[in-house]
Amino acid sequence: MAAPGFVQEMHSVGEKLLLKLQRLPQAEPVEIVAFSIILLFTATVLLLLLLACSYCCLHCCCPEQRGRKVQVRPLTPP
Repeated sequence: MAAPGFVQEMHSVGEKLLLKLQRLPQAEPVEIVAFSIILLFTATVLLLLLLACSYCCLHCCCPEQRGRKVQVRPLTPP
């Protein structure tokens, strides 16, 4: 299966990210800004995904409670 390869790839990406974070204080300002923008974009996507899933789950798991139906009768002329 492809699972061991995927785990190895994720481990490699994690190590690269950790190395990048360790070198960030000595980085150039442009590199810090670029890394911050990428981090902000990733956080925004994850937040929007969380909101979308919670909204969907709210409507699937908790259907809207409907009030009692009231029958409308025509007015009688005076």
